[in-house]
Amino acid sequence: MEKPRASMSGSTGVGSIRATSGWRSLLLPQLNRQSLYVYGSEVAVEKECIRQLQSGVLVIHPFSLLRSYYIMCMMAITFLNLIGIPMEIAFLDGVNGLGWEGFNVFSDTLFLIDVALNFRMGIIPEDSEVAILDVKQIRVSYLRSWFLLDVIAAFPIGYILFFADLQYHSQDNPSKTNRMMRILMFVRILSLIRLVRVSRLVRFFNEVEKVSNANLEVVRLFFRILSLFMMIFLLCHWNGCIQYFVPMLEEFPSDCWVRKENLMNATVSVKYSWGVFRALSQMIALSYGSMDAPTNYVEMWIVMVSMISGCMMYTVLVANATTMIANTDPTAKEYKSKMCRLEHYMTFMKLPPELQLRISSYYQARYGGKWFDENDIMDTVSTALKEQILMSMCSKLLQKVPMFEDLDKNFMNAVLVKLRYEVFQEGDVIFRLNSPGDRMYLIDHGQVSVETDSVERELCDGDHFGEVYVLAKGRHVATAKALTDCQCFTLSWLGFQQALQGFPAVRKHLEKVPGTEPGACSL
Repeated sequence: MEKPRASMSGSTGVGSIRATSGWRSLLLPQLNRQSLYVYGSEVAVEKECIRQLQSGVLVIHPFSLLRSYYIMCMMAITFLNLIGIPMEIAFLDGVNGLGWEGFNVFSDTLFLIDVALNFRMGIIPEDSEVAILDVKQIRVSYLRSWFLLDVIAAFPIGYILFFADLQYHSQDNPSKTNRMMRILMFVRILSLIRLVRVSRLVRFFNEVEKVSNANLEVVRLFFRILSLFMMIFLLCHWNGCIQYFVPMLEEFPSDCWVRKENLMNATVSVKYSWGVFRALSQMIALSYGSMDAPTNYVEMWIVMVSMISGCMMYTVLVANATTMIANTDPTAKEYKSKMCRLEHYMTFMKLPPELQLRISSYYQARYGGKWFDENDIMDTVSTALKEQILMSMCSKLLQKVPMFEDLDKNFMNAVLVKLRYEVFQEGDVIFRLNSPGDRMYLIDHGQVSVETDSVERELCDGDHFGEVYVLAKGRHVATAKALTDCQCFTLSWLGFQQALQGFPAVRKHLEKVPGTEPGACSL
């Protein structure tokens, strides 16, 4: 069914709306799978665009193009922050470099802007399909939910470190220099609060699904796997940084692992590698990360926390992997379940091995390793969709039948919904000579041999036979046998008679077609 494209009263199409609104088009909802799923049609999305323009307020729609790019950008910046902040605190020893300090200031600025933008970011409630575009409602909702956590995560530590570092390098007085060193160390430790941004990363992952234009289920699975591995990576990364950071706070006591491994003057990459190695060794309970057991209470507690976090990581990984596997390809799992029950039935009934093999081969040819209830699917879709599905599969087959040429389109649609899908295996007898005939066959794929006392014909893809029996029941004058696995569509006499109701002109026309009158000879 074609979607209505007529313009609505007082409105225009999506294209003209965006052309006239200029830069504000970036704030309007886009046509993608998620927006069509929520609103139902392109026309409904157009109405949503008009509703937002008529509101007259500057609000970013949840399905807008700007929000899509914004979420992608913020997700990358957040992940880089969650990697870089622990490394800066643990390994850089206050020598950050202008590039890293600039990135910190840039990140803090973005997160402050993010807090401000959230007061103008439309919301799609879970219990409603209408986006909230009212500024007051958005403000109240944000203040009651994530505002406090976002403000903490956006605290501008980068600015403080930047100006404190400038002040430190400008001091010539040794006493003031030492005081500034202590202040810088305190601020660096205080910058750990920026790790609260992990909550933003999780929310960004959840929101990416809503703005993606890809298949929804595939997107959910992909981002679920990606987010899981990113969180595991962050856990291992943070643990590795803590391994070095805690001895550094103690000013590297003589019995700490850093002195034992002689890493005091090593490069950042070597220190980080050893820290991550120790973390992973403890998390998977392989070793302590070195030959010696912990020699003080601090290291002992670090090892215990690492082991506990490793157990939790393993549990989460196994649980998520199990869930993903259970939700992957349910039709294949249902097919295997059906086949298992079928095998138990055939064994219980003591069917011959040859027959069991043919039954199993039929299921494979009929369903191809995927189980689905075709009748249930057809019953749950609309009549228009059912016609379109069958038209895409069978319209070319029906058009090749001479008696259906140039018939009323509505009648052909009525015939389409009466077709049934059947599969015959190689060697199956479709019907026998003198057996009652009450249906016609349209070959989608495969080869069929039709044999009379004097003639034998081979039919293949696109051919048909038995068409006269849909007009009047009779007895077959031939035997039809499948030469290969055959996929056919059948039209029964009863189904055809039901389709003819309401089309008396078509009935009269068919009665006049040569070779289709009742009692005519047909294969």
